[in-house]
Amino acid sequence: MSAKREAQVWAGMVRRYADRHGLTYEPVGGINPKDGPVALCVGGSNRLTGQLAEGFWGACCDADEKEAGGLFGKALLPAALLAKAHMPDLARVVPAFNVESIEGHEVVTQRFARRVEFESIDFNKRFHATVPREYDPVKLRELFGPGFLSWATTMTGEIDFGINDRQLWFLWHLRERSEEELKAALENAGQLFKRLQAEMEESGIHTYRPGPWHAGLQPFPRE
Repeated sequence: MSAKREAQVWAGMVRRYADRHGLTYEPVGGINPKDGPVALCVGGSNRLTGQLAEGFWGACCDADEKEAGGLFGKALLPAALLAKAHMPDLARVVPAFNVESIEGHEVVTQRFARRVEFESIDFNKRFHATVPREYDPVKLRELFGPGFLSWATTMTGEIDFGINDRQLWFLWHLRERSEEELKAALENAGQLFKRLQAEMEESGIHTYRPGPWHAGLQPFPRE
């Protein structure tokens, strides 16, 4: 199958998935109206927006796209999927953090970041967690309780996640371009969202109930 045809098959599969699950599909993610909430995954290919998994609202798009194919059949094919959700409540606790899977590639701590290690040896072996140097790493250690650390190590595959610009992001590296992988990516992103909300609630931190505001479809309610 040519790269161009493979890209068409993938786009068609994502579109059909959206139709079956009541999601909004866009070949390229656009922006929201001027007075509306900020859209997620702007410019991303094959964007899905809505309730991506049970109790998880956000947007998802192709990521780590690489050009493939010959001179007359070139196309961009995704090597990963990126899911995002607005989480201003989490950003108030830890404004920015980055967790990268060590599996499959060398991870280098940037000079403007500091590494955060946890009590879980298994988590430290699998993930490389950092916060910007201006932020207190203790806040992230307090957020990731023993239950969260244990759960995170059970996720299969190569994943990265974090928060930036008040948005939770989750990167799922594709093992293959299939509906099963798309579903697995969205389900795992949803579990991450729920786990982080549970960690905040256990610490007595206010959280917003899951809804379209997390996907940038409505303003956050006054709670």
